[in-house]
Amino acid sequence: MIVKCAWMYHDIMDLYGDKGNIMTLTKRAKERGIEFQVTTVGIGQQADLSDFDLVFMGGGADKEQAVLIPDLLSRKENIQKALDENTFFLLICGGYQLFGQYYETADHEKIEGLKFADYYTATGKAKSRCIGNIIIDARLDDQTLRLVGFENHGGQTQNVAHPLGKVVHGYGNSFDAGYEGYYDGHILGTYLHGPLLPKNGQLADFILTKAIQKRNPDFTFDKLASIDQPWEEIARKALLDRWKLQDKPEIS
Repeated sequence: MIVKCAWMYHDIMDLYGDKGNIMTLTKRAKERGIEFQVTTVGIGQQADLSDFDLVFMGGGADKEQAVLIPDLLSRKENIQKALDENTFFLLICGGYQLFGQYYETADHEKIEGLKFADYYTATGKAKSRCIGNIIIDARLDDQTLRLVGFENHGGQTQNVAHPLGKVVHGYGNSFDAGYEGYYDGHILGTYLHGPLLPKNGQLADFILTKAIQKRNPDFTFDKLASIDQPWEEIARKALLDRWKLQDKPEIS
């Protein structure tokens, strides 16, 4: 089995170790005998995103987002084609923001987004940021997961109709949101860095499953063979223990 992944703007959107997400997916696929093929897609590089099972885009600062947005907007029709053909999108921080209506920089400049969702990101108060470790309880199709990570964003994402999860500790989409990220079955966007997937193996497997389902629609999460990843469990436990939390989501 082969999973084809497009890594968008790998050279400029890799804040807070986002490449660790690609490394995690590659390793977890390999241990199950799945070939995880990664193709990097930079500014000006031709690529039909509908050919891929998974598209990944990491985070970046205002400068990087302003540089890439003309290229990203030029791909809007092709991104819609990919979504229509069940390519799954994993978006971290800046990538998440740019799939909404717009993103407002710290200098109050509005950067137009792709408008695939109704949410938008306004700038916060000067020098104020949602920063620190974060824990959320996420609902993903027919399962719930407790996710751990790190957030660091000044932008305040509002009007999120389909949040990824409920905040247990930390901020989330904005200072008073109570919820974090976005998930609609085709796009998963989140502010969780750190990177996200090394500490959340079940989420990595969920994303692998969604990617596999593009060409194998009957494939289910429980068909992935179990693998032993003790270090990821140690990392998760250390963070959860800090706030005396169990590794069990509180949503059903």
